[in-house]
Amino acid sequence: MYQHIVKRGETIASIARDYRTSVAALLRANGLTASSVIVPGQAILIPHLPAKGSIPYTIHVSISRRQLTLKYRGRTIRTYPIGVGKMITATPVGDFVIVNRQPNPGGPFGAMWLSLSKIHYGIHGTNNPSSIGKYVSKGCIRMHNKDVLELASIVPNGTEVFIRT
Repeated sequence: MYQHIVKRGETIASIARDYRTSVAALLRANGLTASSVIVPGQAILIPHLPAKGSIPYTIHVSISRRQLTLKYRGRTIRTYPIGVGKMITATPVGDFVIVNRQPNPGGPFGAMWLSLSKIHYGIHGTNNPSSIGKYVSKGCIRMHNKDVLELASIVPNGTEVFIRT
Protein backbone atom coordinates (compact mmCIF):
# COMPACT_ATOMS: atom_id res chain seq x y z
CA MET A 1 0.00 0.00 0.00
CA TYR A 2 1.04 3.57 -0.67
CA GLN A 3 2.33 5.54 2.32
CA HIS A 4 1.40 9.18 2.76
CA ILE A 5 3.50 11.18 5.22
CA VAL A 6 1.29 13.51 7.25
CA LYS A 7 2.00 17.21 6.78
CA ARG A 8 1.24 19.98 9.24
CA GLY A 9 -2.46 20.85 9.28
CA GLU A 10 -3.64 17.62 7.67
CA THR A 11 -6.37 15.49 9.18
CA ILE A 12 -7.61 12.00 8.37
CA ALA A 13 -10.57 13.66 6.63
CA SER A 14 -8.37 15.91 4.47
CA ILE A 15 -6.09 13.00 3.54
CA ALA A 16 -9.13 10.88 2.64
CA ARG A 17 -10.41 13.73 0.43
CA ASP A 18 -7.04 14.15 -1.31
CA TYR A 19 -6.80 10.44 -2.07
CA ARG A 20 -10.52 10.07 -2.96
CA THR A 21 -11.15 7.42 -0.34
CA SER A 22 -13.29 7.23 2.77
CA VAL A 23 -12.28 8.12 6.30
CA ALA A 24 -13.46 4.65 7.35
CA ALA A 25 -11.12 2.98 4.82
CA LEU A 26 -8.14 5.00 6.07
CA LEU A 27 -8.93 4.27 9.71
CA ARG A 28 -9.28 0.54 8.95
CA ALA A 29 -6.06 0.34 6.89
CA ASN A 30 -4.09 2.08 9.63
CA GLY A 31 -5.61 0.46 12.71
CA LEU A 32 -6.91 3.83 13.90
CA THR A 33 -10.17 4.92 15.51
CA ALA A 34 -12.22 8.06 14.98
CA SER A 35 -10.63 9.54 18.11
CA SER A 36 -7.04 8.80 16.99
CA VAL A 37 -4.70 11.76 16.66
CA ILE A 38 -2.29 11.95 13.72
CA VAL A 39 0.90 14.01 13.74
CA PRO A 40 3.20 15.50 11.09
CA GLY A 41 5.73 12.93 9.91
CA GLN A 42 3.43 9.99 10.62
CA ALA A 43 2.97 7.48 7.80
CA ILE A 44 -0.62 6.79 6.74
CA LEU A 45 -1.33 3.84 4.46
CA ILE A 46 -3.57 4.54 1.46
CA PRO A 47 -5.39 1.24 0.86
CA HIS A 48 -6.31 1.48 -2.85
CA LEU A 49 -2.86 2.48 -4.16
CA PRO A 50 0.27 0.37 -4.69
CA ALA A 51 3.39 0.93 -2.61
CA LYS A 52 5.56 3.94 -3.49
CA GLY A 53 8.32 2.92 -5.88
CA SER A 54 6.51 -0.22 -7.08
CA ILE A 55 5.50 1.41 -10.38
CA PRO A 56 8.40 1.83 -12.84
CA TYR A 57 6.96 5.05 -14.32
CA THR A 58 7.26 8.55 -12.90
CA ILE A 59 5.99 11.87 -14.19
CA HIS A 60 8.08 15.03 -13.84
CA VAL A 61 6.48 18.41 -14.46
CA SER A 62 8.49 21.58 -15.02
CA ILE A 63 6.20 24.57 -14.56
CA SER A 64 8.73 27.08 -15.92
CA ARG A 65 9.41 25.02 -19.05
CA ARG A 66 5.73 24.06 -19.33
CA GLN A 67 6.79 20.49 -19.94
CA LEU A 68 5.77 17.08 -18.65
CA THR A 69 8.36 14.30 -18.84
CA LEU A 70 7.43 10.63 -18.57
CA LYS A 71 10.21 8.41 -17.23
CA TYR A 72 10.55 4.64 -17.03
CA ARG A 73 12.94 3.49 -14.31
CA GLY A 74 14.50 6.97 -14.36
CA ARG A 75 15.02 7.11 -18.13
CA THR A 76 13.09 9.68 -20.16
CA ILE A 77 10.79 8.01 -22.64
CA ARG A 78 8.56 10.92 -23.68
CA THR A 79 8.23 14.68 -23.19
CA TYR A 80 4.99 16.59 -23.70
CA PRO A 81 4.15 20.31 -23.89
CA ILE A 82 1.66 21.42 -21.22
CA GLY A 83 -0.34 24.39 -20.01
CA VAL A 84 -0.07 25.28 -16.31
CA GLY A 85 -1.65 27.56 -13.72
CA LYS A 86 -1.85 31.32 -13.93
CA MET A 87 0.04 33.39 -11.36
CA ILE A 88 -3.06 33.80 -9.20
CA THR A 89 -4.03 30.11 -9.52
CA ALA A 90 -0.58 28.54 -9.68
CA THR A 91 0.05 24.86 -10.25
CA PRO A 92 1.01 23.35 -6.87
CA VAL A 93 4.63 22.33 -6.42
CA GLY A 94 5.33 19.05 -4.65
CA ASP A 95 5.17 15.28 -4.84
CA PHE A 96 1.83 13.74 -5.71
CA VAL A 97 0.40 10.50 -7.04
CA ILE A 98 -2.30 9.70 -9.59
CA VAL A 99 -5.24 8.46 -7.52
CA ASN A 100 -7.90 7.84 -10.16
CA ARG A 101 -8.95 8.72 -13.71
CA GLN A 102 -12.03 9.68 -15.66
CA PRO A 103 -12.30 9.34 -19.44
CA ASN A 104 -14.32 12.11 -21.15
CA PRO A 105 -14.95 14.12 -17.96
CA GLY A 106 -16.80 16.84 -19.87
CA GLY A 107 -16.44 20.59 -19.85
CA PRO A 108 -12.99 22.03 -20.49
CA PHE A 109 -11.17 18.89 -19.34
CA GLY A 110 -10.84 17.23 -22.72
CA ALA A 111 -10.56 13.51 -23.32
CA MET A 112 -9.15 12.38 -19.94
CA TRP A 113 -8.80 13.47 -16.31
CA LEU A 114 -6.04 12.01 -14.11
CA SER A 115 -6.68 13.05 -10.49
CA LEU A 116 -3.71 14.01 -8.35
CA SER A 117 -3.44 13.41 -4.61
CA LYS A 118 -4.40 17.03 -4.00
CA ILE A 119 -8.12 17.60 -4.24
CA HIS A 120 -9.28 19.61 -7.29
CA TYR A 121 -5.96 19.17 -9.17
CA GLY A 122 -5.18 16.88 -12.05
CA ILE A 123 -3.56 16.25 -15.39
CA HIS A 124 -6.14 16.55 -18.14
CA GLY A 125 -6.86 17.17 -21.79
CA THR A 126 -8.33 20.40 -23.04
CA ASN A 127 -11.01 21.69 -25.36
CA ASN A 128 -8.69 24.68 -26.04
CA PRO A 129 -5.48 23.31 -27.61
CA SER A 130 -4.09 26.85 -28.12
CA SER A 131 -3.68 27.06 -24.31
CA ILE A 132 -0.90 24.48 -24.30
CA GLY A 133 2.46 26.08 -23.56
CA LYS A 134 0.90 28.91 -21.58
CA TYR A 135 0.14 29.93 -17.99
CA VAL A 136 -3.64 29.71 -18.25
CA SER A 137 -5.19 27.08 -15.97
CA LYS A 138 -6.60 27.22 -12.47
CA GLY A 139 -3.63 25.12 -11.34
CA CYS A 140 -4.15 21.91 -13.27
CA ILE A 141 -1.79 20.55 -15.90
CA ARG A 142 -3.32 20.72 -19.38
CA MET A 143 -2.24 18.49 -22.23
CA HIS A 144 -3.29 17.98 -25.83
CA ASN A 145 -6.02 15.33 -25.86
CA LYS A 146 -3.96 12.86 -27.88
CA ASP A 147 -1.06 13.30 -25.40
CA VAL A 148 -3.14 12.81 -22.24
CA LEU A 149 -4.75 9.72 -23.78
CA GLU A 150 -1.31 8.32 -24.59
CA LEU A 151 -0.05 9.11 -21.08
CA ALA A 152 -3.13 7.57 -19.45
CA SER A 153 -2.70 4.39 -21.53
CA ILE A 154 0.84 3.98 -20.15
CA VAL A 155 0.75 4.98 -16.47
CA PRO A 156 -1.42 3.27 -13.85
CA ASN A 157 -3.03 4.80 -10.80
CA GLY A 158 -0.35 5.12 -8.13
CA THR A 159 2.19 6.68 -10.52
CA GLU A 160 4.21 9.34 -8.73
CA VAL A 161 4.06 12.90 -10.08
CA PHE A 162 6.81 15.37 -9.17
CA ILE A 163 5.91 19.01 -9.89
CA ARG A 164 8.69 21.59 -9.74
CA THR A 165 8.98 25.26 -10.69
